[in-house]
Amino acid sequence: MKNKLFMKKKVLLVILLILAIGAFATYRMLYKAHRDIATEEASFTLTPQILQQKFMTNDSVANMEYADKTVIITGKITNIDAAGNSITIDGKLSAVLKDKVANIKLQQPIKVKGRFVGYDDLLEELKMDQVTILN
Repeated sequence: MKNKLFMKKKVLLVILLILAIGAFATYRMLYKAHRDIATEEASFTLTPQILQQKFMTNDSVANMEYADKTVIITGKITNIDAAGNSITIDGKLSAVLKDKVANIKLQQPIKVKGRFVGYDDLLEELKMDQVTILN
């Protein structure tokens, strides 16, 4: 009788231990530390024209290659949206800035680093977020 009770407690303890480990692993997966794009090394340095051409050639391959990657983009500012805290580069790439829009002008050459979000083929617009200005 004592042996059966001991075995039941042992099995219960093992089950509780497995559940605790599973809960901890799930918690760690759901609440990962946020990426700091500003300090990450860029995977690619491109212009909006080159990036758009890659998406027009084969959007599936381009998505696998560039989506959610840290990229550096160079071009000229063609639109500034201070209320939305974003800029448009070369009329093709919409970039949401990490900091407030300041000290930039239309047609000014710019170099930015951020996370490439994707390509909106309906609007034919490239999108980035968490963007910091490098120059």
